[in-house]
Amino acid sequence: MTALYTTSATARAGRNGQVTTDDKKLDLALSYPKEMGGTGEATNPEQLFAAGYSACFSNALLHVARETKTAIKSAPTTATVGIGPNESNGFALTVALSIELELEQNAAVELVHTAHQVCPYSNAVRGNIDVKLIVNGVAL
Repeated sequence: MTALYTTSATARAGRNGQVTTDDKKLDLALSYPKEMGGTGEATNPEQLFAAGYSACFSNALLHVARETKTAIKSAPTTATVGIGPNESNGFALTVALSIELELEQNAAVELVHTAHQVCPYSNAVRGNIDVKLIVNGVAL
């Protein structure tokens, strides 16, 4: 694959530190969420992942809509990310993508399924993270 864009970020001191991108456009403090014994005073990796996945999936929806000449003005997408222990004494993530589209339900579902094949985040996690899709309030 030829990369169209490349970036990097550096984390210092893990979940209770700082994360900064190479261009300094993102420079955030990190802390454990209260639910995991932390202060919850700063953002955490799961929130950053949710933000990235929701933005990427929303854009994939808009891209597929353009390609298929489907008229939508926006593609609100909420990514809910969970973290918990897995069966091998490590940790795993779960993701639920909730999408609201001003389309007839069958057309909305078809657009979401196609976007799920296009989105780089979906392609990156496929087979590794259980991703649930919810379209206009209906779980698929």
